Amino acid sequence: MSHSVAQLEVFPTDLQMRRIDPACNMRRFYRMSIQPDLFGGASLVREWGRIGARGQMMIEQHPDEGRAVTALMKLAAVKKRRGYA
Repeated sequence: MSHSVAQLEVFPTDLQMRRIDPACNMRRFYRMSIQPDLFGGASLVREWGRIGARGQMMIEQHPDEGRAVTALMKLAAVKKRRGYA
């Protein structure tokens, strides 16, 4: 008899944030996701720009998923302080 246990994710691997301020004509997005790479590590994929536009992308390589999640959480805290929700 095989038991499969569903494990809940404690740390997010995908995060979407927005900063909207109509008074300043500001409608921005910031997306982050963690993707496995071909060498056993993990990549933190960051995308940002104006809502409705293509935006920019940057990929950071990390040796394992734990360090990528740590980088994601630190970056999310910085973005939250800057007004993203």
